[in-house]
Amino acid sequence: MAFPDFEATAPVFARTLAERFGARELIVTHDRRMTYAEAETRSAHMARGLLAEGVGKGSRVALLMPNGPDWIVTWLAITRIGAIAVPLNTFFRFRELEWVLHHADVQHLLAVSGFLSHDYRERLEEAAPALAHASAATPLRLPNLPCLRSIHLLGECDRPWAKPAEALQASTVDAALLAAVEASVTPADAMMILYSSGSTADPKGVVHTHGTILRHSHNLLAMRDIDEDDRVWSPMPFFWVGGLVYAFLGTMHSGACLLCEEVFDPESTLAFIEGERASVLLGWPHFGKALAEHPSASERDLGCLRKGNMPDILPASLVPADPELRPNALGMTETCGPHTWCRDGALPEALRGSFGSAVAGVEHKVVDPESGERLPPGELGEICVRGYSLMQGLYKVEREEVFDDEGFYHTGDGGYFDRGGVLYFKGRLGDMIKTAGANVTPSEIEQVVVAYPEVKAAYVVGVPDEERGQSVAAAVVLEPGQITDPGALRARLKREISAYKVPRHIFVQSEHELPFTDTGKIDKQRLTLLLSERIQGGE
Repeated sequence: MAFPDFEATAPVFARTLAERFGARELIVTHDRRMTYAEAETRSAHMARGLLAEGVGKGSRVALLMPNGPDWIVTWLAITRIGAIAVPLNTFFRFRELEWVLHHADVQHLLAVSGFLSHDYRERLEEAAPALAHASAATPLRLPNLPCLRSIHLLGECDRPWAKPAEALQASTVDAALLAAVEASVTPADAMMILYSSGSTADPKGVVHTHGTILRHSHNLLAMRDIDEDDRVWSPMPFFWVGGLVYAFLGTMHSGACLLCEEVFDPESTLAFIEGERASVLLGWPHFGKALAEHPSASERDLGCLRKGNMPDILPASLVPADPELRPNALGMTETCGPHTWCRDGALPEALRGSFGSAVAGVEHKVVDPESGERLPPGELGEICVRGYSLMQGLYKVEREEVFDDEGFYHTGDGGYFDRGGVLYFKGRLGDMIKTAGANVTPSEIEQVVVAYPEVKAAYVVGVPDEERGQSVAAAVVLEPGQITDPGALRARLKREISAYKVPRHIFVQSEHELPFTDTGKIDKQRLTLLLSERIQGGE
């Protein structure tokens, strides 16, 4: 395991990186730049301001703001004094905001006034109607958010219930008190509560410590070939574990520079990537596809690009042509990101479609989902994980409900390990379709359909069927300007996959007609209901 050579706590992390990379740029946006030294200094001032407001070790502090210098400074300020950071999704509507603020028992909120079309002042007033009668001159007392005591707004602060976040930079608390508070922070202390997507149930509050987050992000970096000369562009939000651990913290550990934008627009993003000489692109493949398909892409000088996980925009020499031979990994919020890993480079044919081996320090077992009995290599079952990167638990859930008697977390993911310890991931167990006695993995069918050039996305679910138990159904989104019909798609699939896997019902949809979660994932529970209703209606 490649752990940091300093104590894995936020205050030591901030000071160490400032000492090592002080004058180097930490983050660049379209209109702002901040060095490692500036991040340390600004976060120390804000941390003293938080102490003056009564925030301390163990306080739960939410931050609601987009990727950028302010997010980094605020996160460092919160965590370096031992308070627990609760990042909020910038796309949350008022009901989602209320739910997470209440569930996490948030005591203090630091937010931007607005972002894009989102006015968070109005949204917070919808989430907590009692704010209409509140004043920032005294601690807040809100019946539906009983723990919340203060809200600081960055930007326009025109509400009587809010305090200006800028005021936190001018605290009378001295540096000696800050140093004493920081000295009390340990790697075992809770650092963050991260909320995962709630597609089938309410979101889960995943509790991670300083040690887990800082060690795991560093351990992953050791396998990634990124150094202080790299300039890393990523659209992944820092409020999700991928953006936090893989893009943000991994880049910081290396001393490299983060390139961030508030809005992804292919034309302006290409100009930004070119102008800032990005060398690494980290994000989801559809971003790379959108960049590659923009008319101006061929005119851009992207010669600095040397690696990333957006195959469409990277030089062909860096990306295996066959998607099944590209390196992959499996992770989740509960494991602080990837718990399996595969090094760069094309996979050998024998490992086609695999998801790498266990990250050093992480253990796995595969069990029968019903009996819980361990299964031998090669047998499909539920993937379970334990190790240093595993969460401490779920907020407000007793430990015995989260981990089994051996300390393993049952992920709900289906797959198997071969005798060499290589993982083959087959999808979420809850997504598994049982049709006429046969098991069908939705992801297998989705991969086949998406490979068709006219198809942009495909989502497969099981719908109730009186005779078969379930039937396979698919919603297919076409690329702009493309035309096909369900019959043609079904005919092609019959030539490529077993007959029982071919969807009996295929619906060609517009993307805006489909249900997605707040984290941008397809909501398969709602999709199943939607398609079932259409089938029952005779479509």
